[in-house]
Amino acid sequence: MIPAGIAKLIHKAVSQKAADIHICAGAPIMFRMGKDLMPSTSGNVTPELAERMARELLTPEQFAVLKEQFDYDLMVSDEHGRYRINASICDQSVSLVIRILPEESKSLDDLKLPSVIKYLANQTKGMVLITGSTSQGKTSTMSGIINEINTHQRRHVITIEDPIESMHVSKLSLIRQREVGRDTKTFYSGLRAALRQDPDVIAIGEMRDYETIKIALTAAETGVLVLSTLHIISIDKLIERLLSYAPSDDEGHMRYLLADAIQGVVHQELLPTTTGGKRVACEVLVSNDAVRNVIRRRDSFLLRNIIHTGGKFGMVSMKQSITELLDEGAISPEVAEAVMVNY
Repeated sequence: MIPAGIAKLIHKAVSQKAADIHICAGAPIMFRMGKDLMPSTSGNVTPELAERMARELLTPEQFAVLKEQFDYDLMVSDEHGRYRINASICDQSVSLVIRILPEESKSLDDLKLPSVIKYLANQTKGMVLITGSTSQGKTSTMSGIINEINTHQRRHVITIEDPIESMHVSKLSLIRQREVGRDTKTFYSGLRAALRQDPDVIAIGEMRDYETIKIALTAAETGVLVLSTLHIISIDKLIERLLSYAPSDDEGHMRYLLADAIQGVVHQELLPTTTGGKRVACEVLVSNDAVRNVIRRRDSFLLRNIIHTGGKFGMVSMKQSITELLDEGAISPEVAEAVMVNY
């Protein structure tokens, strides 16, 4: 149960359409509004207040783990929604970040994503990556793909998440959701177990280490559709980021695994709209012979050229996506210009 004072703070943030709440000693309570942090209180949070709020949210056992390991993640909920909380120690004081999660999983149509993503959701094997920097809606897109599969296909879908952000109820598909630390010890152990559970689709919240990436690629190559997210600032950095986890003597093998397994990449920017909401601008890479050759040669700087000339394969460039949002009136020219400077 969420304490009354914190529940009131969360509901205030929800009413203002904030994405996150930051509670840090020495600063006001801040709300994440688009790309900006805005103060929600006039006075600063004291170390004592921050610790008291953390103790109200965590059990004594969880607070002891926080003190020992300096970080702790948990999920809480009430009748209004679900919230992901990270507690950490910063400058010897407790700090909290509360992420306000979507009330329910949205469809790809609700998210207004390109139709080619439905094509990727219909693949029976291979890997689909959703990429972008922090807080760009990657989890929502992966959840939308799972919702698409669940609604239209009879598949066995296993998710491995830390923590579970979007709850799915089995429709045509059978959905099994496992939370790291609660239902499985690690992403790697959960993934190894999933391969013995007759999966059609495995969704991995994030690929964070070499062993997880390698087994995910192997699964994708051998007949399972693998969905995952990856933190990169540009699709150009895709290959380098994946290979950065690999020992130098295994880079070549991983490149060939990736080239054979990859079905598509959706790279996202979550933008503020003219009406106060959020919309995703994205570029979509769909695998073909040119993409596979670039990955094998590690010439990732050519990927964007392939996207720009790959319209007949369903590829979408960031410029095309931004232009469509501008023409629709969904985003302002200033927002468009700020994004396009990086593309």
